Amino acid sequence: MCGRWGKNSTVCRAMKICHFSTSSGTPALGVVEGDEVVDLSAAEIPAEPAAALAEGGQARIEKLADGAPRLALSEARLLSPATPRKYLAIALNYEEHIAELGLEAPEVPTFFNKQVTCVVGPGAEVHMPRVSTFLDYEAELALVIGSRCRHVPVERAHEVIAGYTCANDLSVRDWQGKAKTMTIGKSFDTHGPLGPWLVTADELGDPHDLRIRGYLNDELRQDASTGEMVFDCFQQVSHLSEAFTLEPGDVIATGTPSGVAIGRDPIRDHLLKVGDAFRVEIEGIGELVNTIVEEPEGFVSGA
Repeated sequence: MCGRWGKNSTVCRAMKICHFSTSSGTPALGVVEGDEVVDLSAAEIPAEPAAALAEGGQARIEKLADGAPRLALSEARLLSPATPRKYLAIALNYEEHIAELGLEAPEVPTFFNKQVTCVVGPGAEVHMPRVSTFLDYEAELALVIGSRCRHVPVERAHEVIAGYTCANDLSVRDWQGKAKTMTIGKSFDTHGPLGPWLVTADELGDPHDLRIRGYLNDELRQDASTGEMVFDCFQQVSHLSEAFTLEPGDVIATGTPSGVAIGRDPIRDHLLKVGDAFRVEIEGIGELVNTIVEEPEGFVSGA
């Protein structure tokens, strides 16, 4: 790497890259083209999208995809498009969301960690915790870091982003409220869905001009534009990189708009329930759908 923040950062062009499970259960890299997935499971390349981009860039992925076998997208079991070492999320980043909570906008970005054992993919079941039923949803745009970097200038932050995906920052509100930090209420196992794939920057266009919506079953709960962020994606990357090194695959969830259950009255009537499906839709990316189930007995993440 040249420089402190990575002048040789991978520049991504138009591509939708997925992480999926093969018929044998092995994670693999894929390229989504229409209603098909180009299967790169036989190629010598990392299965995780950000790692694949960091290792060889889009040009190598395109070369490997040429003539590779394909399968129907409907037959592919998609996994989370990122397996982060750090999952960072910003609080209070849409003005109407701040207003619905009766709070004031922060002067600097306010971040918390979601523990990485919360991460699941599209279609994965999300657990209603045994210790709480105050489960809330938060539709968000997430960005995935593509280059190891530090002290990234705002005007060049786009160069260290591998791409973008949908996120649901599920929140156990009573646990969140009892703690002095938000981490524990935001980090329950399965409460960090990401997907359906990673959309590279040139495919997506301006990340600050996207419609973002959240549906509880078929009821529209959240509807906004990413242009309403208080701190935009590039400001967030730059701010975090002033404190610590960001690495390929790290996830930054960029905040949720208004319409969450905790901002409605009565709160209890608007929370997620077992059997509900929550859908995050972001223009230019796609949709992330997860269904709520009872936490299984003896569940351990990754087991």
